[in-house]
Amino acid sequence: MLSFRSVRLVVPDFLINGVNMTSPVNPLASALQQMQTMAAQAAGGSASVTNDSSAASAGGFASALKASIDKISGDQQHAVGEAQAFEVGSSNVSLNDVMVDMQKANVGFQFGLQVRNKLVSAYNDIMQISV
Repeated sequence: MLSFRSVRLVVPDFLINGVNMTSPVNPLASALQQMQTMAAQAAGGSASVTNDSSAASAGGFASALKASIDKISGDQQHAVGEAQAFEVGSSNVSLNDVMVDMQKANVGFQFGLQVRNKLVSAYNDIMQISV
């Protein structure tokens, strides 16, 4: 029987709470926000321009990270639920659906693991900078 263990990604607190990270995750939205800011400054307006991207309006980096982790966890729970339903012989669950959902959950987990590794690497790089 295959099973997924609950994995908790450990992110340093300063990455979530200590720094105001409201920049959008999407590079196109970031470029659009920068152009809107420059246009507002050129017109004599305020430098702060509101952004309608989902990542920025939802609270920034911390909420985007939490939403991604929750999605990964939900995919894993769904895949395990389908696998258990298939094991007990539920007629509405096919083997190919179980395998596809298991692979989706695995890919999502691997992606989350790589993001965690990049965050830890960035944290270590920042900590090595001499002030």
